[in-house]
Amino acid sequence: MYGNPDICIGEDVKWLSSHDSERLGYPTQKPEGLLERIIKASSQEGDVVLDPFCGCGTTIAVAQQLNRSWIGIDITHLAIALMKHRLRSAFDSIEYSVIGEPVSLPDARTLADQDSYQFQWWALGLVGARPVEQKKGADQGIDGRLYFFTGPMMRGEPQQILFSVKGGNVTVSQVRDLVGVVDREDATIGVFISLNEPTKPMREEAASAGFYQSNEAVDNIYPRIQLLTIEDLLNGRQVEYPSYAQWRGNVTLKKAPKAVKQKSGAKIEKLDKYSEKQ
Repeated sequence: MYGNPDICIGEDVKWLSSHDSERLGYPTQKPEGLLERIIKASSQEGDVVLDPFCGCGTTIAVAQQLNRSWIGIDITHLAIALMKHRLRSAFDSIEYSVIGEPVSLPDARTLADQDSYQFQWWALGLVGARPVEQKKGADQGIDGRLYFFTGPMMRGEPQQILFSVKGGNVTVSQVRDLVGVVDREDATIGVFISLNEPTKPMREEAASAGFYQSNEAVDNIYPRIQLLTIEDLLNGRQVEYPSYAQWRGNVTLKKAPKAVKQKSGAKIEKLDKYSEKQ
């Protein structure tokens, strides 16, 4: 009951508003202050913290900051992609391993056969795109989006890259559909990600869509429709768009605030209105 001066629980555990710097866009995200209290009250430095329903990774991020080892588990590749992004943006140097996500083409085929939506979310995570639909439903021909800014100081018009992901058979009509969606949405680039190799007619259709030209970069011409396979992505190939925008202007996923890791053995006390009264 944050805000009541008589029974206030403290600002560090108040529910996150849409404007909080911690907010990453995950629907059930908890405040870091709440997990900090729980972890400090129930563990010591060096202990292992387990969160079996990890979501966007608040528990593991706080455990890392508090010098605990940790294990985070989640069933969706959407959550796993968000956790990886959060750890990379919050900590300058961090080592971890992900167990259970595809690391080879056979792994990807198995995931596509088991669950097409999980395959789609995993594939979008490989290129840093955000899924359009977090729940199963109509997507209007768009499986994911990536946004970047152009212009001086990244203050130009936002540009949009649209993604279509296919885990089964692929046809030239699917590329034509993507071209139509890019035109309809006035997007900059369309990317077709497939498990199977695109056919020659598909490549010809993509080539006929022309190029996007950026006036602010030296490497300023990019295919307007790009075809990428899962094998391409596993081998390190990425979407082609201005390199300076990839470095500074990619605003698809909100970056987590930088973590200040506590020194081993440090005692840090936080006072709130309730503890002061006590």
